[in-house]
Amino acid sequence: MASKNVTVSNYAKVIEHVFLAHFKNGMKEFSFSRDEITDAVVALKIPRPKNIGDVVYAFRYRKGLPASITKTQPNGYEWIIEGAGMAMYKFRLVPRSRILPQKSMMPIKIPDATPEIIGSYALGDEQALLAKVRYNRLIDTFLGITAYSLQNHLRTTVKGIGQIEIDEIYVGVDKHGRQYVVPVQAKGGSDQHGVVQTTQDIACCAAKFQNLICRPVSVQFVTPTKIAMFELVEMDGEIKLADEKHYHLVPASEITANDLSLYSRSCK
Repeated sequence: MASKNVTVSNYAKVIEHVFLAHFKNGMKEFSFSRDEITDAVVALKIPRPKNIGDVVYAFRYRKGLPASITKTQPNGYEWIIEGAGMAMYKFRLVPRSRILPQKSMMPIKIPDATPEIIGSYALGDEQALLAKVRYNRLIDTFLGITAYSLQNHLRTTVKGIGQIEIDEIYVGVDKHGRQYVVPVQAKGGSDQHGVVQTTQDIACCAAKFQNLICRPVSVQFVTPTKIAMFELVEMDGEIKLADEKHYHLVPASEITANDLSLYSRSCK
């Protein structure tokens, strides 16, 4: 069985082969098909991945692109890979954007309502993160609405993009009766938040929940008990950060009178 490092190296060779087959100086975007990935595997004489689509998925959500690709990026821009229809993808240059937790952000203590058995059996960082957000009603707290989990790992197809997956999707309502759809992007381990998934989530909600207000949220572990939450918006074709909060899940006994006084002053 090939090692993980060999697999990553092969993926990099494949995506580099596809990119260089199309790229010319001055290009800002171009499309390619899934078949081209298969052709690259054959041309490079490397083992065929069990899932051809995982080559693209890895560089859309998990891995940085090879240096041979990133060196073609103008200052302040980066290449992203988007869905462009069924079995089609698109390289596109966009302003560089990384959603990362601010180290200077004050953590807000929240009584931890996660059942202990969930912590014992959650499979992986992402599942544990989604469970903690759900059981502690952090979407409600962060957005100031009453929200309910509709479905997790929603796989669906969006016209012009192809198949997408939303980590978890909530619907909610506020005190004025306005209704919301909240696509949640969860990142654990070394995964990074990127513009691609948020853009896809917004497109999905616009197509399937036309009457609801879309409020995309990304969540990430800072530590096993601290969760960073980001509300994102699309503005002028770019994904911008609208709000960020860090929540520290602790036993209720660890929330002191001084903590409560601090939170009261910070809201004024």
